[in-house]
Amino acid sequence: MHNFVFRALSDTDFAALFELDDNQLAARGIERVRADAKPGFPCRVSLCDAEIGDELLLLPFEHQPEASPYRASGPIFVSRGAKQGLFAAGEIPASVSSRMISLRAYDSRHRIVHADVCDGARIGAGIEVAFSNSAVAYLHLHNAKRGCFACRVDRA
Repeated sequence: MHNFVFRALSDTDFAALFELDDNQLAARGIERVRADAKPGFPCRVSLCDAEIGDELLLLPFEHQPEASPYRASGPIFVSRGAKQGLFAAGEIPASVSSRMISLRAYDSRHRIVHADVCDGARIGAGIEVAFSNSAVAYLHLHNAKRGCFACRVDRA
């Protein structure tokens, strides 16, 4: 039995940004882009790779907003019209399983207590190991090559 569930970002947090013009986006540090390869543009809302030609926003996102020394932000892609991906316990999105992943395990004080780098095809085992530590409250996964936040993983 799998003890974890993937959490995609909410689509409602980003939908209105697509209605802004490029100057308004630029003022917020956001760029409108088109996917020109697949894989290559993983949407953090759907947790799917965008199709070639899809419109996305490349924007800064505070993925670790908690008051701790590990507070952090970084770039993410969000696809136009993406709906929040919902995943069953143990289900691993293809946008994660197809990449090298950096796993960061946080405790209830939002401090890293375990970290690993896993081939995406083996990420389930890495998640299980991290959650075997009772001090681990949640995980953040990052794409290891570029370091971008991929998603959160919680206990199921």
